[in-house]
Amino acid sequence: MHKIKMTTPLVEMQGDEMTRVLWDWIKELLIEPFVALKTDYYDLGLVNREQTSDKVTHEAADAIKRYGVGVKCATITPNAQRVEEYKLSQMWLSPNGTIRAALDGTVFRAPILVKGITPYIPTWKKPITIARHAYGDVYKNAELKVDGAAKAELTVTYPDGRVDKKTIADFAGAGIVQGIHNTDSSISSFARSCFNYALDTRQDVWFATKDTISKTYDHRFKDIFREIFEAEYAERFKEYGINYEYTLIDDSVARLIRSEGGFIWALKNYDGDVMSDMVATAYGSLAMMTSVLVSPDGNYEYEAAHGTVTRHYYKHLRGEETSTNPVATIFAWTGALRKRGELDMLPDLVDFAARLEEATTGVIEAGVMTKDLVGLFRSDVTPEGVNSRDFIKAIAERLG
Repeated sequence: MHKIKMTTPLVEMQGDEMTRVLWDWIKELLIEPFVALKTDYYDLGLVNREQTSDKVTHEAADAIKRYGVGVKCATITPNAQRVEEYKLSQMWLSPNGTIRAALDGTVFRAPILVKGITPYIPTWKKPITIARHAYGDVYKNAELKVDGAAKAELTVTYPDGRVDKKTIADFAGAGIVQGIHNTDSSISSFARSCFNYALDTRQDVWFATKDTISKTYDHRFKDIFREIFEAEYAERFKEYGINYEYTLIDDSVARLIRSEGGFIWALKNYDGDVMSDMVATAYGSLAMMTSVLVSPDGNYEYEAAHGTVTRHYYKHLRGEETSTNPVATIFAWTGALRKRGELDMLPDLVDFAARLEEATTGVIEAGVMTKDLVGLFRSDVTPEGVNSRDFIKAIAERLG
């Protein structure tokens, strides 16, 4: 079979546990038979991150800057239990957080819509795209446990010796304290990424924070978004017939539930983390969600928006069949291949990405799916729950 040629490598970042197994099957059955795949490979599995003192994660981020497009498998962010399980020398940081900080990008997540899987929110007719700021806040925090009565202060010291200080709390007893930060430059990149993505996709932008309570921190986000929009984007938004608006996050949630979808919901880092899970679940499944990190200088990193599916992995190790949903990981590959094809002007590669997506959704619509989707499926077709590899084989047959 003639294989589609590539000219520039993708940055390939393999991950952990069951998604690592799915990754290999997707390449074996859905990509390598059709594409002469060129990748710059990095193993971001936790074992290799330990062996390289996490240097491999930073090398992968640099490679994305060099080549422009990466595709990433789900990875473990270790907690205390994982440190013991994997005999780690330390609790390594989230690879996603490291890469996002290096690229200074925004994460855009949107549901994968399939006929027969109806959102739990009946008014939602179109995808809701979550735009999640990918820097700072609780993900780069500093925190302390307070052992007893104490005063906690926020202190900023400038190079000229000037000091700004504010009391956080006067503790009468034990407690906890946390400090978070962000930067004007990163917030500005976030705003421009959202507005550029809106112009590319012809969608409205809603930005939501809690500036009535956080009158300095959240209000700074609100001000920067407004200033950049008015100075750089207002006329183009008007020309394209799309809108930008700011709302309080609680008001935004209420409006979101009553909406039909079809817009970009821009949120700070933690808000975006939580709300993307809510939106994905309301549309059907976390495994039916695309995720792409877009940097302000035009680099792209595609990934699945879910975890490494630990429970299924240990079943797999015991030789048991699993029915793990690979759709989000397949769409990470198609997103990266499509973008690589667009940047390198390879229409055959762009077309292949579209055909693979159509084959994937087509198999589900025909009634063949992993077991997590069976209970969600509403159609004249009787659904059949199959194991992961048989599902991928069904896609390959439809594609071929």
